[in-house]
Amino acid sequence: MAQMLSFISSIPWWAWILIVLAVIAIRDIFFQRAHTISHNFPIVGHIRYMLEGIGPELRQYLVANNREELPFNRIERGWIYASAKKENNYEGFGTDQDIYSHQHIFINNAMIPYKLKDGHPNKEDKHFLPCAKVMGAYNKRKKPYRPRSVINISAMSFGSLSARAIESLNKGALKAHAFHNTGEGGLSPYHSHGADVVFHFGTGYFGVRGTDGNFSMEKMKALIQANPFIKAIEVKLSQGAKPGKGGVLPGKKISREIAEIRGVEVGKDVLSPSAHTAFSTVPELVDFVEAIAEETGLPVGIKAAIGKLDQWKELANIMKDTNRGPDFITIDGGEGGTGAAPPSFADHVSLPLVYGFADVYRIFKELDLTDRIVFIASGKLGFPAKGAMAFAMGADCINVAREAMMSIGCIQAQICHTNRCPSGVATQSKWLQKGIDIPLKSDRLAQYFNTFKKELLEISHACGYEHPCQFTMEDVDVSIGDRNLTQTLSRTYLYNKAPVRFESMQRLKDCEFLGGKPLEATNSKSVN
Repeated sequence: MAQMLSFISSIPWWAWILIVLAVIAIRDIFFQRAHTISHNFPIVGHIRYMLEGIGPELRQYLVANNREELPFNRIERGWIYASAKKENNYEGFGTDQDIYSHQHIFINNAMIPYKLKDGHPNKEDKHFLPCAKVMGAYNKRKKPYRPRSVINISAMSFGSLSARAIESLNKGALKAHAFHNTGEGGLSPYHSHGADVVFHFGTGYFGVRGTDGNFSMEKMKALIQANPFIKAIEVKLSQGAKPGKGGVLPGKKISREIAEIRGVEVGKDVLSPSAHTAFSTVPELVDFVEAIAEETGLPVGIKAAIGKLDQWKELANIMKDTNRGPDFITIDGGEGGTGAAPPSFADHVSLPLVYGFADVYRIFKELDLTDRIVFIASGKLGFPAKGAMAFAMGADCINVAREAMMSIGCIQAQICHTNRCPSGVATQSKWLQKGIDIPLKSDRLAQYFNTFKKELLEISHACGYEHPCQFTMEDVDVSIGDRNLTQTLSRTYLYNKAPVRFESMQRLKDCEFLGGKPLEATNSKSVN
């Protein structure tokens, strides 16, 4: 034994390297058949797989130019990171954007901008920017809700995102006066740190799921009564990443805590059905929405990615004829989001936000229904200029998901579905989550939202408006790619936005439903 140990210790370090390489080569050639490249090119073939594994990072930091990457390029990510950290988010020496490129946005500024007077709410708070409409006002819900911020956190579930990420987002939303959409994974303790919450559920009915797996009105009522910070309810019909296809949460992400919140089994893949069991037709959907609103008193809305329009026309006609229906509609772009999806769905199923939003908004405008609905737009709108375009098209609020994730540390590694997120945002790994400093990250989310609102207000003022709800489709031009000509949004999408009733920012500040208060708590009859 002593001679053996002496022999081993006498082998130089470089010889050990050769021995390890020889073992790898023997394995590649004689024993493994899964990978042709490493079989045909032992040892060297592994370098190829290593480079492929870090390909996104190589392109992100070394190869792609500032405006080239998707889904978010370096300039976009840099603006979010700098805004979240309260660093200099300006750019010098002019834009490096190709301003003649297809779909480039041009905002038409006024000769004389809007001027804030002494005592104006935005003199005191540069970030004060509530929604110009009240959810549930038209349908006389018991608890109407005017969101205190026009930019809010889109649907992202606990389970898809980590506990520390969700908690950071919720605490940041509280600081920015934004609402936090739970996503379809149910209400978790991490959504419950003070921010306004929109409870969102899909075909799996997580959080309001009966023992048979179907929707339970009793559980919904109990949930709302126990959590007064829930200000609205959203029924997910489909989402941009995979419309018409149920969600999947891998079993390795299903901890005991997540299983209890969702009402599922530990360690087993969770498959959401592609369709609801609570309703099958548009009239049944309207009845379902009205039943939830009646039982809870809260505004109820729907969320969908857009494709065929016949059922949207049916919904609009029912709402016109019966004065019933959703209080808000969230339109999700086919650009996708945090949800993982097959490439065939992510790349080809449902329309991008601008096309889908235009199609649906036009239907409701033709029937004079836009005044009763709060339109929420979602789909890569987490930048002030894109926000201005969305408002010009008819949006009343904007929901952001990936941009919010980036503000708390996401690096766009694009491995959310693997449970290996290096920033700890989209993983259930306790070790990876430890890198998230909740007080710091919540501050950064709030700073990003506040910077967004401040710059959106500044753009509005530059165009002569007090609030972005006043944007019209004549205020924004878009390059249509034909000999570098541009057209207004109204000529591009063939409609004009309906004017939004707006008196003043002070009127919004004084609104008794700002942040959501019960109808019984006020004597005022005006909610607009």
